Amino acid sequence: MLVVGIQAGTGTANAAVGASAAPAASAQRAAAVELARTQAPALARTLALGSQEKLVVKDVVVDADGTRHVRYDRTYGGLPVLGGDLVVHQAAGGAVKSVDRAVPKRIALKSLTPALAPAKAAGKASSAVRSLVGDTSDKDASPLRSVGAAAAPKLVVWAASGTPRLAYETVVTGTRADGTPSEQHVVTDAASGAVLSRHEAVQTVAGSGRGVFVGSVPLETTLASGTYQLKDAARGGQYTTNLANRTNGAGTLYTDADNAWGDGTVSNGQSAAVDAQFGAAATWDYYKNTFGRNGIANDGKGAYSRVHYGRNYVNAFWSDSCFCMTYGDGSGNTHPLTELDVSGHEMSHGVTSRTANLAYSGESGGLNEATSDIFGTMVEFSANLTTDKPDYLIGELIDLNGNGTPLRYMDKPSRDGASADYWSSGVGSLDVHYSSGVANHFFYLLSEGSGAKTVNGVGYNSPTYNGATLAGIGRDKAAAIWYRALTVYMTSTTNYKAARTATLNAAKDLYGSGSAEYNAVAATWTAVNVN
Repeated sequence: MLVVGIQAGTGTANAAVGASAAPAASAQRAAAVELARTQAPALARTLALGSQEKLVVKDVVVDADGTRHVRYDRTYGGLPVLGGDLVVHQAAGGAVKSVDRAVPKRIALKSLTPALAPAKAAGKASSAVRSLVGDTSDKDASPLRSVGAAAAPKLVVWAASGTPRLAYETVVTGTRADGTPSEQHVVTDAASGAVLSRHEAVQTVAGSGRGVFVGSVPLETTLASGTYQLKDAARGGQYTTNLANRTNGAGTLYTDADNAWGDGTVSNGQSAAVDAQFGAAATWDYYKNTFGRNGIANDGKGAYSRVHYGRNYVNAFWSDSCFCMTYGDGSGNTHPLTELDVSGHEMSHGVTSRTANLAYSGESGGLNEATSDIFGTMVEFSANLTTDKPDYLIGELIDLNGNGTPLRYMDKPSRDGASADYWSSGVGSLDVHYSSGVANHFFYLLSEGSGAKTVNGVGYNSPTYNGATLAGIGRDKAAAIWYRALTVYMTSTTNYKAARTATLNAAKDLYGSGSAEYNAVAATWTAVNVN
């Protein structure tokens, strides 16, 4: 996309031409979504759903040959069905070719009247979250320090595991010891109050350490009433704000008189804002230029970024509730966590939530985290900064471990001391940042192959479970396969076995059944013990 470009630190404007493809793509997607909406009732009957089950369009992917892949959420009696999502694959004429379901069950409940009052459900959810205060067992997240109010519980149908049942979903807020906000989504049985599921909606880069800046980079800004705003009209209006050490609110939009932002030093508060704004732009550009995705939610709207969150906050996080990225200033308020692959990782959680919505626990949670590592890495390669040479290391510059080591290694995940190199029956019980190792290893092997090699000055030596020697197909093809699998075939409950099927289907779509790429995907999953 070519737009009016501003070089940070110079104030020099570069005239640009055309980005007319974006409105056309948006209109095409809107038309496809509307068609899917009108077809939903008839499709529900075709799929033999019950009379109380309805399909709600979430997204549509249309192939060049007219094949449509329609992602639906499901309701039952007007209630959202958690775990009821499905993807319907249709020929150009509308005939259903196949369906990928999060769960195969048809929903049939005896009653939609809960035995448990909402207030009691909220109490059960709050108690479950309060029991986690001070718990240090999750090594990748700071322990909960306090628990706030519980929002009004919402009736749902829980279908993600076991027999579908009436349930409540309650959001319980809180704060972690390092200052990270907490937003626990707790699902409780509407009859007994038993906790069925719990997950944290605020997804972070965890640990302690320091961050660095991306250096002098181009930015897109907006001139309004004689003042420049750190707001990018060419990328959905995404912008960056200053929280000024607060921990709530949207922050204050950055403005400047001369359009020269920051000076590369921590003492200049704009420098962190330059990193955040560039990270958001680089992530937008990667998805747009590579996959035609028009923003994180594919709706043409930009996310926003908040910098200078809290005091001595050694973390960064993405939140769906504000559709925004947030960065702390690190230890001593002098090491902002604004590394590029952190931006790409966290904002990719937003892409996942708008597509497969991989549940943030068990094997699907590991796939969720790996997806962010994969695309955070690809954003880094796409930007190709001299100050942050692209690699297959996650968070290598921010030094959150305090000893100069990265958070994660994609070539051999176990190098971090906790992540899994290969699938085993116990992988799903690991923290999602560690179970992600299987998919991270898969992506590295599929991209680069096995054995010792050096990429951009970084040495790697990737093993295989079965001792096989793999050549790799290149990271661009590997990422294309993963993105199509995520957006077309994966559902909220996809596990590693299903991810193998999803990526093989994606490889077949992109390169053909029996192609070198298809065979490489199969061989690489075997190499990480997913058969």
